[in-house]
Amino acid sequence: MKDTTIESARIIEIPKIEDPQGRGNLSVIEKDCVPFSIERVYYLYDVPSSAYRGGHAHKELQQLLLPLSGSFDVILKDGKNTKTVTLNKPNKGLLIVPGIWRELENFSSGAVCLVLASAVYNENDYISNFDTFKRIKS
Repeated sequence: MKDTTIESARIIEIPKIEDPQGRGNLSVIEKDCVPFSIERVYYLYDVPSSAYRGGHAHKELQQLLLPLSGSFDVILKDGKNTKTVTLNKPNKGLLIVPGIWRELENFSSGAVCLVLASAVYNENDYISNFDTFKRIKS
């Protein structure tokens, strides 16, 4: 986990099928779209624009964050560098690998963040203190 940098996080494009008759778009997530086996799915919604989510890193867990509706910012930190990614297209998700601190903020009205995770919830996988995270990363 020490060698993981914010550059390890990347945008993954989900295939988008555009209806030729203008009836909207369809995106399908299949096993080849995501670089891990999906073991857990959850979503954030009704998040006030002033609220802050995340504020942790994972030791082993990988996640793909998808903005199903609206937009929000994801602040990524690797202990040395910081990068902000705005998610606002439902067919473009952010892959976050282990060892990356994440914070979610600036949720637009009606924003929905879908999270695909590589494992079921495990409290021991979380690093919830930023000073501890920096110490582990150094």
